[in-house]
Amino acid sequence: MYVKPDELLRQAIELGERKARLPVQDIGIRAFLSAALLGFATALAVYAAELTGMPLVGALVFPVGFVMLSLLGLELVTGNFALLLLPLWRRRIRLSELARNWTLAYLAHIAGGLLLAYLIAVAWTAAGTTVEPWVRRLIRIAEHKTLFYAELGAKGVWLAFVKAVLCNWMVTLAAFLGLSAQDVVGKTLAMWMPIFTFFALGFEHSVVNLFLIPSAMLMGADITIGQWWLWNQVPVTLGNIIGGALFTAGMLYWTYGRA
Repeated sequence: MYVKPDELLRQAIELGERKARLPVQDIGIRAFLSAALLGFATALAVYAAELTGMPLVGALVFPVGFVMLSLLGLELVTGNFALLLLPLWRRRIRLSELARNWTLAYLAHIAGGLLLAYLIAVAWTAAGTTVEPWVRRLIRIAEHKTLFYAELGAKGVWLAFVKAVLCNWMVTLAAFLGLSAQDVVGKTLAMWMPIFTFFALGFEHSVVNLFLIPSAMLMGADITIGQWWLWNQVPVTLGNIIGGALFTAGMLYWTYGRA
């Protein structure tokens, strides 16, 4: 069954309100699991791209992570960068409730991303004894996402920010499109399209990078913690907020949700 856009916005407002009022432990557990599932999907995408020699194949399989976390009703802060703004604008939640959700979810994402990064590093390197081709690919990707931006200086920060805006335009669209169908197949197809798009185009997702960059560091990437956060994690997080807030929540609310 297809849900029309105005009804979709109504459901999104109600979903955002429920998410804002979740207990602390539920936000933490669900956000931890979301980061881990996206980490699994990222590892799968890198592995598939290396085995086939076709990055597009990696992009085709990556959306499995978003589909799993969405169907489980988990917390993904990048989706919440749009979803929680809708009830805020309707004055159905307080700004403090929005900030609580975003902050707790992000901290739990860090924990989930780092734990999976360590476990994948152990599994992929045979506890530090081998370096497989897909490990080298992951390291190259992580260094491009940090050291390349560092070489560009201020332009690198701007580039990371813009790519993050574009990324979360698609990710938040996937979160909304997941409400446009009521069956699993319909939801999956609706969410797959924008997630495939952002990953295939090489845009920047802050939660994905909480796994990808530290896992590469654990497997030998020449990246410091400072380089990771300064040249990627901070500008990408800010860009993700703007992309979701402006291009999905803002524009859809303006045309469908003002009544």
